[in-house]
Amino acid sequence: MTTGVVRRRMGVEERRQQLIGVALDLFSRRSPDDVSIDEIASAAGISRPLVYHYFPGKLSLYEAALQRAAGDLKERFIVPREGPLGARLLRVMRRFFDFVDEHGPGFSALMRGGPAVGSSTTNALVDGVRQAAYLQILAHLRVDQPPARLELVVRSWIALAEATALIWLDGRRIPRAELEVQLVHDFAALAAVSAASDTEMATLLRRAGL
Repeated sequence: MTTGVVRRRMGVEERRQQLIGVALDLFSRRSPDDVSIDEIASAAGISRPLVYHYFPGKLSLYEAALQRAAGDLKERFIVPREGPLGARLLRVMRRFFDFVDEHGPGFSALMRGGPAVGSSTTNALVDGVRQAAYLQILAHLRVDQPPARLELVVRSWIALAEATALIWLDGRRIPRAELEVQLVHDFAALAAVSAASDTEMATLLRRAGL
């Protein structure tokens, strides 16, 4: 009589999700350009040809992993709308940097130029994350129809947060907690400069508690 572990055969969608998870883990630790299909297959415990059975190539697998990561990143901008605005923005920045910390190489590759950069799928995912962040910040400001100056401030701040995260990943020479606080102050500074020459902006910011 022989005994042993009987492996359960995965369904198609379950296997796809497993491969996406494995790829995302590898892409989070190294640049996607440096991760091979053979490594993904080995980490998943399957053969290289079987990976191609589920995904036509690394680009499609990268895009699928990116889609999952993008969904995760969108969630990081959602925090309870309780307490002072500055405290809420700080919670947002902490959750954002949690993601950057967990997915450093993949985040950097996406923003600086990875294997899927420039594809319509990648552009749509990145734009979707930025738009989700933008809408969440407007919600914290309690604004549905933002004037042009407020839109400029919020979108500029989101771009600044991205750039700051990339610089931080390159050596992590500044304590992360200090950058999180700095970005909240940056938002307040951008808003204050804009409000100084626009009464509508000043009114909106006072109402938001900034």
